[in-house]
Amino acid sequence: MGPGDLAEVLAPIPGASDERILVGRETFDDAGVFLLSEELALVQTLDFFAPIVDDPYTFGQIAAANALSDVYAMGGQPLTALNIVAFPEGKLPLAVLTDILRGGLDKVHEAGAHVIGGHTIIDEELKYGLSVTGRAHPKFLLTNAGAKPGDRLVLTKPLGTGILATAIKRGELGDTAQQEVLASMKSLNGPASRAALAVGSRCATDVTGFGLLGHALHIARASAVTLRIMVDAVPAFAGAREAWERGNRTGGAGRNAEYVNPHVDWGSATEGQRALLADPQTSGGLLVAVGPDRVAAYLSKVAGAVEVGTVTERTEFAIVLQ
Repeated sequence: MGPGDLAEVLAPIPGASDERILVGRETFDDAGVFLLSEELALVQTLDFFAPIVDDPYTFGQIAAANALSDVYAMGGQPLTALNIVAFPEGKLPLAVLTDILRGGLDKVHEAGAHVIGGHTIIDEELKYGLSVTGRAHPKFLLTNAGAKPGDRLVLTKPLGTGILATAIKRGELGDTAQQEVLASMKSLNGPASRAALAVGSRCATDVTGFGLLGHALHIARASAVTLRIMVDAVPAFAGAREAWERGNRTGGAGRNAEYVNPHVDWGSATEGQRALLADPQTSGGLLVAVGPDRVAAYLSKVAGAVEVGTVTERTEFAIVLQ
């Protein structure tokens, strides 16, 4: 569901008021956080989707990495996971599901967590994901509300997975470019999350279905700041721009662009750049707000991380493209 429709659906529903809820749905953060004690908070999230690649094991890995990322985006450590499966009974061999679950299990184990059960239903379309529970220290969380004027914005993975997933389905992406994007989607955001906490950051989000601009808008709103993004500095996967020019599109990108449009000063960004910034990502990187005196340390700790902008006092627009 697009971010605009989701916001409309949730608007009439009252939020929770329990003081133990440290992070609820109000700030569009990546996971909920519930206080258990002065030194322990519970982090909970859920994510699942239809296959974006043909290989079942690879799909399981990507879906698991994507779900685990929400815990990392809050500064948490995954503990347990539950499988979520919708399977078209009789249309696919059961061995396909075995391989998907094996891929998810291996990725959860890589995160140092455990799969302890799950739930399956029969559906017309195959879907898979995880409900993940993690832990965090309540005084050391990464949230949408933690950005401050003067912070630098760092993106830890390139953009373009939505565009390239479409190109892969059409057989238009070369093997080298395909392997690069698949490797990125399978990689965990744990190191980037731990590095953010190590340099004193208190603000991060993972860039997934709402695109870079959608998730950046949630930071700008929750923190009451403006994010200035240097368009030419934003990294993209090899072949992403060319794939978009060849007509590879996603419906999600259009919904994302429509959602953020009233809040963005687009500057001189080209149509292709706008599409990339709104491209819905699967298992994307973290967008982290880092203090200016610590950004060099953060960049040195996270391979592939790139500084892409700054945080300023709130102006007319929530996001300004430069």
